[in-house]
Amino acid sequence: MAVRAIRETAMAEIIEGPKLAALSCGKPVYLVVLLHGEGGSGQDMADLALGWVPEMIKADFVALEAPFRDPEGRAVWREAERPQSFAESAAALDSFLDAQLATTRLPASHLALVGFGQGAELALTVGLRRPQKLAALVGFSGAYPTQTLPDELADPAPTLLVHGDADARYSAMLALKDALKARGAPVWSFKRPGLGHEIDGDGADAAGAFLAKHVRHVKEDHDHD
Repeated sequence: MAVRAIRETAMAEIIEGPKLAALSCGKPVYLVVLLHGEGGSGQDMADLALGWVPEMIKADFVALEAPFRDPEGRAVWREAERPQSFAESAAALDSFLDAQLATTRLPASHLALVGFGQGAELALTVGLRRPQKLAALVGFSGAYPTQTLPDELADPAPTLLVHGDADARYSAMLALKDALKARGAPVWSFKRPGLGHEIDGDGADAAGAFLAKHVRHVKEDHDHD
């Protein structure tokens, strides 16, 4: 689905949830947006990000609440209306990101998206199609339909895919990694042996190191000291 098609879809409502404000004084220099999985919450992702804050003291972390509800809780899509409801969530996230970048006056190169499960699929779908390159994308345990990827990606962000090899979606992650590589995207994966559909400490640490490396810009850090 093209960026324009996503943006022209009627939008669901994505709710801003918990926020971890930058620890440094002055205006935040980076923004990391967090997207939870089915049945999860923004607080789950905010708790995960607590471990990343010390290495990214100039970043705001904002966790979002998925727009739909299913028997498990909040969800990125309605199962009975998956293509349409997912497109609505994608459009809502796109609009939220546009508004956040306009409000904070940050460039896209200072924005990262992190998602788990359904949130990972949403983060990757939107992040890979943004008109300007993002700083980084991180997907935990996401399933991504590679057939919907554009044939070409203009300037894809560095992407990390973290996945347990006991998760039923593990093969989908490998297929996505191959598809992104074929399109010239800078993509890495981190396999968690024996892990199911969850995030462990090693996976969280790998994601934090990846974000610190790709989101932080040393020159801008120094300029805002």
